[in-house]
Amino acid sequence: MRINGSAGLVRKGDRTRQHIVAQAAPLFNQKGYEGCSIGEIMEAAQIEKGGIYRHFASKEELALAAFDFAWEEVSHGRTRGLEEIEDPLLRMEAFIRNFVERRPALRGGCPLLNTAIDTDDGNTALRARAREALDGWRTRLGSLMDSAMRQGTVKAEIQPRAVASIVIGMLEGALMMSRLDGDRRALETARDHLISYITSLRVEKHVSRRRKTRASRR
Repeated sequence: MRINGSAGLVRKGDRTRQHIVAQAAPLFNQKGYEGCSIGEIMEAAQIEKGGIYRHFASKEELALAAFDFAWEEVSHGRTRGLEEIEDPLLRMEAFIRNFVERRPALRGGCPLLNTAIDTDDGNTALRARAREALDGWRTRLGSLMDSAMRQGTVKAEIQPRAVASIVIGMLEGALMMSRLDGDRRALETARDHLISYITSLRVEKHVSRRRKTRASRR
């Protein structure tokens, strides 16, 4: 009985920890590390200060967990449906469309962009976590270009990591501009330009084959 009871407490503890993280994530994402107070997290999570520090040794530890949660949330929307697409370049195009067209449920926008700006001269641990997220994102997109090169569907002279950096940089820059402008035109322009760019990387025989496939579907 004690074993079952202990397991129940562990599960309850995990649920409480996840609840705190889920409530803290949008606050950190909107207000930044310094701008978000423990009091605001207490109010959002409906938990006492001691309850927070029972699960997290410090505000920084909670902020790191909140960033991981936020990044997973937005990444899930951006990569939805990609595994069903066999062609690496079409998968890249789908990712670009997801980034622009699927608005994340998390309040505050992109946690990578927000954290990079917020920690530019501040929290080194959070900055390192954001850098890890960026490296993982760049590696994932670069691997799509690697796959396309192995299949012979893209020009041999392309540099996969450079292509990934171009895609990420343009999307994140357009996101920042759209937020400042208060409309989505910069994002939509970036989407259209990037898809044209990705298409331009195909070798001619595969471009022709793709056009024929599209024509046969009409």
